[in-house]
Amino acid sequence: MATRAEPIVTLDTVDSTQRVAFELAADGAPDGAVVVANHQHAGRGRRGRVWQAAPGTSLLASIVLRPRLAPPEMPRLSFAAAIAVAEAIERLTGVTPKLKWPNDVLLRGRKVAGILLEARAEASIVVLGIGVNLGQTSFPDDVRDRAISVLQATGIALDRDRLLTVIRERLDVWRARLTTEGFAPLRERWLELSSTIGRVVQIDGVTGPAVDLDVSGALIVADGSGRRAILSGEITEPDAPGR
Repeated sequence: MATRAEPIVTLDTVDSTQRVAFELAADGAPDGAVVVANHQHAGRGRRGRVWQAAPGTSLLASIVLRPRLAPPEMPRLSFAAAIAVAEAIERLTGVTPKLKWPNDVLLRGRKVAGILLEARAEASIVVLGIGVNLGQTSFPDDVRDRAISVLQATGIALDRDRLLTVIRERLDVWRARLTTEGFAPLRERWLELSSTIGRVVQIDGVTGPAVDLDVSGALIVADGSGRRAILSGEITEPDAPGR
């Protein structure tokens, strides 16, 4: 396999790989440049959460993207990333993860990986943050019933750098398809991997079964008044495994 040309910056400890990646992007780092760290003490997750991980137990990476997409299409990159992470884990472990809308990656019904997509400079610079729990054997009390590591779920100790390589390969594939074919193939693949469709979900005062993913990436929820398109938010799945 040919060696990739995009630079990888490997750090021991950093506040946030996202911050470093944005700085590199502002200095001209190319599409595909990666920042990876053994530990980050102020890592950000979705909706302002902090990503918690003991040193050396997780893949903590941020990838600079310079996508050829219109700004309204940028959020679709998070679906590409979630699919790429799930497929990489499947390739290396033989176990197929599931996806919780919009982009959480699950094993045994618990979160093993998360995606954070951030844009600046009118979306000309996008940084994709990826966090994967690899070797943890326990989690803090407040997330213990919702989090899991690849090691806990599969018994396999994945090599961080090998996983990152496969994620980047799969991300390249899905980004190319998004650019040339649109969202349809990503939607189809996401639906194949979804843990959310068919389950009762709760979000922003709406409760009902999740029935579809529309062409914009919105989750379609059927409640007593009809079908609602949910564009963003944090869903709960009361009947999901592990709850």
